Amino acid sequence: MIGDHDRWLLEEGTHERLHELLGCHLDAEGARFRVWAPNAERVTVIGDFNGWDPLAHDMAWAGGGVWERHVPDVGPGVKYRFHIERRGWYADKTDPVGFFTEWPPGTASRTWDLAYQWGDDAWLATRGERQGQDAPISIYELHLGSFRGPTRYRMLAEPLIEWVVRQGYTHVELLPVLEHPFYGSWGYQTTGYFAPTSRYGDPQDLMHLIDHLHRNDIGVILDWVPSHFPMDGHGLIHFDGTHLYEPADWRIGYHPDWGSAIFDYGRPEVRAFLISSAHFWIERYHIDAIRVDAVASMLYRDYSRSEGEWIPNQFGGREHLEAIGFVRQLNESLYRRHPGIQTIAEESTAWPLVSRPVEGGGLGFGYKWDMGWMNDTLRYMARDPVHRKFHHNELTFRSMYAGQENFVLPLSHDEVVHGKGSLLRKQPGDDWRRFAGLRLLLGHQWTTPGKKLLFMGDDLGMPNEWNHDSSLPWHLLDDPLHAGIAAWVADLNRVYRAEPAMHASDHRPEWFRWVAADDAAASTVAFVRYADGARPVLAVSNFTPEAWHGYRLGVPQPGRWSELLNSDATIYGGSGVGNLGGVVTEAVPSHGYDQSIVIEVPPLATMVLAPEEAH
Repeated sequence: MIGDHDRWLLEEGTHERLHELLGCHLDAEGARFRVWAPNAERVTVIGDFNGWDPLAHDMAWAGGGVWERHVPDVGPGVKYRFHIERRGWYADKTDPVGFFTEWPPGTASRTWDLAYQWGDDAWLATRGERQGQDAPISIYELHLGSFRGPTRYRMLAEPLIEWVVRQGYTHVELLPVLEHPFYGSWGYQTTGYFAPTSRYGDPQDLMHLIDHLHRNDIGVILDWVPSHFPMDGHGLIHFDGTHLYEPADWRIGYHPDWGSAIFDYGRPEVRAFLISSAHFWIERYHIDAIRVDAVASMLYRDYSRSEGEWIPNQFGGREHLEAIGFVRQLNESLYRRHPGIQTIAEESTAWPLVSRPVEGGGLGFGYKWDMGWMNDTLRYMARDPVHRKFHHNELTFRSMYAGQENFVLPLSHDEVVHGKGSLLRKQPGDDWRRFAGLRLLLGHQWTTPGKKLLFMGDDLGMPNEWNHDSSLPWHLLDDPLHAGIAAWVADLNRVYRAEPAMHASDHRPEWFRWVAADDAAASTVAFVRYADGARPVLAVSNFTPEAWHGYRLGVPQPGRWSELLNSDATIYGGSGVGNLGGVVTEAVPSHGYDQSIVIEVPPLATMVLAPEEAH
């Protein structure tokens, strides 16, 4: 029988460690199996140990909707499922809290011991300060199966660390590595909320990868999908012969965009299941941050639905109150138990206070993806430079809301798939303009307030869309133009991390000041960023293929200003327009400052300048 305290926490929806209560746990005598199936009439555990005989090992009612059975002489690696019956219906289900599964397309769970000797204590002790709002956070988003082609987690460690360190990223973000039946879903159709996909190895292989990333001062962010789950028969759908994990009404239980089921956030045990999953990955796999997928789809009952396809909440509104309550509970629980971690919302609407504390009316996330910046910027960059002056607000509008959330600026996998073209191909014009435009886009991203996220391959200047069935085109590094993109990103990360004004002011709108926000005719913007006790930096971006000569900009202090970065430098494949390393201010007022500089602004380029001495 399960204890009264566990049963109470489960039924209340506040159990945070279901991975210790449910699933399969090995001991000296064999294995104890437990599964939550409150409406089942009969549950048995079947597997290699009993020839998959549904009559061999009946499970007993343990209270709280949980069934249990201890089976002797069962060791690690044994395949098993739960056979569940109710009123003439039956199904063989994968363990919802199983720690490992067989190689897809197989769907059986496997008994497993998660013991691992970690060596990342130094990282864990400091990750809080490395992930805070004042810290430089530059994220390399990747799909493990196509970084170097199909391989094991353990074999990925060396080449991945080598590249991430070379390029200067602070974190990697893993597209979901939780078990999923369809490889082409990239992990976003999850069936194993406690199991890493076996496509790349066993749990200890993934632990090895994360451990060695940490030992090299690289944080790990996990994409996690509590917004929906696939309707494969072996999974959570109709789990015990009833709609257990999902609402029965399709208008709130079915997701039309993805053909998947939606979790029943009003059911306490379902909330406990999901919250325990998030805790599990942080505790057992040392994940540093959870990026929550498709938050917008959770917040609104009418998300992607037409009239008659959704049900209003109890007050007649469109807000999904139960999902909002779950999100707030999730964030409060994670931050309370794991100081130093972060949660990140992929939220695409104007929902207020996403990255603000729950006690202040917020959703409680640490960061939010700025999808508005991404959409506006990519739309602007796709325009012919001749027309950009008519759409200058797409560059500047963000400053109207930049201080409302703690933002991550994402150029993610979603922008280079499904016919959208690679970032390089989004740029108009000939090859010279495309490569210059890509360097400009990345320079603008890195200088704009907000943490950075770039999908793998974009720092190679991939000419084609991402293909999950192929390795990244590493041979592109033999081409000087593609190598120039990689070198530019590496230098962006170097300066971004070295200059506090480039990162410590991300959440401080008062430390951002426009110098040239309204020069639509030249399609050029310039702004200064500040930080306490550090020198300011001036960022200038010219979105035309014309160089501007004798361009005057006000600056906040006198003296020589060094050119820290210039995407038009010949080492990156540019035309070499620049300022010979720096310029000296003149006592000529401009843009609200007493001092100004006169500079050469290169075509389709971003420059960063800073005074040689901080005042």
